Amino acid sequence: MKIKEILGKNEQELKKELENLSVKLSKLRFDIVTKQGKNVAEVKKIKKDIARIKTILREKEIVKEEQNEKKS
Repeated sequence: MKIKEILGKNEQELKKELENLSVKLSKLRFDIVTKQGKNVAEVKKIKKDIARIKTILREKEIVKEEQNEKKS
């Protein structure tokens, strides 16, 4: 997932995507441990996507906090 795609989504969509990726990651890890999955590189990709989404969510949270402080 590219940064431009992530920035184009709102918070609810990002949280839903984060949840989906977390489930996918845990399933993939389980498959690798049980020798059913062989694509270990996918784990790295999913972890990076999760980190990107969390970073963007945090940035949006900080912007909201700053806007609330300016209003006060």
